[in-house]
Amino acid sequence: MTNTALTLALAQINAENSKDPNVEVHNEIAYPKELLYADRMHQRLLSFSPSASEALVIAAHAQHICRWKMPRETYPINRVGYLQWRQELKKFHANVTAEILVKLGFDEAFIHRVSFLIEKKELKKDAETQVLEDVICLVFLEFYLAPFVLKHDSEKLKNIILKTWNKMSERGHAEALKLEYAPSIFALIKEALGL
Repeated sequence: MTNTALTLALAQINAENSKDPNVEVHNEIAYPKELLYADRMHQRLLSFSPSASEALVIAAHAQHICRWKMPRETYPINRVGYLQWRQELKKFHANVTAEILVKLGFDEAFIHRVSFLIEKKELKKDAETQVLEDVICLVFLEFYLAPFVLKHDSEKLKNIILKTWNKMSERGHAEALKLEYAPSIFALIKEALGL
């Protein structure tokens, strides 16, 4: 694969995510929600793992590709429904990305690897899957934990933080503690982790 092929793949993923009807405002600029998420994933991966493989770069960028097409509300609003939704989402994101890569002429083995990573297979065993999970968790903690504070009580939030932490590697933990948080959020994180 050439750098040009990688650039084309990322551009195609961005083109799909730019269709997101949901908007998120960052620094007073409105972005399609999943386009902004893809950029945050991309930037965090490059800082956390500068030598990441091209398959991992694509998998990180495509982590939420076209997510709005499979809304949470289409599954039962309970724990079982949530887990089913998450499992189906992984397959959906992998399939959408694979279709893009097939059209761009990527080989089957490479596409399979990207799908493997997007579906987060062999977490804690596969080094690249773990890096991807660390990046997902870091992006969540940095950008998406604060909005949860407005929706949930402290016990629920501590549970979310602990579940996130348990998916991460020690290197991910170290990086997470370097992130800039609002004092109240950092206090909640430390309380959840018993620090």
